Amino acid sequence: MDTLKLKTRAILRMFFGIIIMGAMFFWTAGTFRYWGAWLFLAVFFVPMTFGVIYLFRHDPELLQRRMENREERGQQRAFQLLGTIAWIGTFLVPGLDRRYGWSEVPIWIVLVAAMVGLAGYSMLFWTMRENRFAARTIRVEEGQTVVTTGPYAVVRHPMYLGAGLMMLSSPLILGSYWALIAGLLFPLLLVIRILDEEKLLLEELPGYPEYTQQTRYRLIPRVW
Repeated sequence: MDTLKLKTRAILRMFFGIIIMGAMFFWTAGTFRYWGAWLFLAVFFVPMTFGVIYLFRHDPELLQRRMENREERGQQRAFQLLGTIAWIGTFLVPGLDRRYGWSEVPIWIVLVAAMVGLAGYSMLFWTMRENRFAARTIRVEEGQTVVTTGPYAVVRHPMYLGAGLMMLSSPLILGSYWALIAGLLFPLLLVIRILDEEKLLLEELPGYPEYTQQTRYRLIPRVW
């Protein structure tokens, strides 16, 4: 593995991620005086930076997996397309909302949403620490085994739980009720993705059928 190349890719991805999201927020809002956007960037990109540093030092192979996003399954490519559309809506609407004053989200709701977003990222990071095969794409790799500890003892897809919390909290951190319309598409898309992923895991990952009997809930404890 070329560690210099990996480090460069990770830094560039973080840098352009901040630039692109900042442009989406401040360009549509027409001002840099948009404290919800600054809060959002701090809530997600500061811990994400420490997460990338941790993975680079302790598990660069997982970091490389996390930067690969080309799906092999047709249904998952469709999911990616729909997810991208929902993502664009979720992060373009808040700036327009800020410019034209469509929403009045109380500060306490914004702050609670920020804590939920941090909890979501914490779940995501915990999952990656527990499962070094937690890639962004759906596949079973050589040597991969079923993980049953940590968050996997509670739900079978804790990474999606964390991602869902992050996406659902984002519109409120950004001070927009209207962006929740696009954000609410993510739970539906996650359900579709999970059902397709479990077909693959049941067929190709040894021990997964037994694991589903041990950990019965896919995403939300005592619900589904």
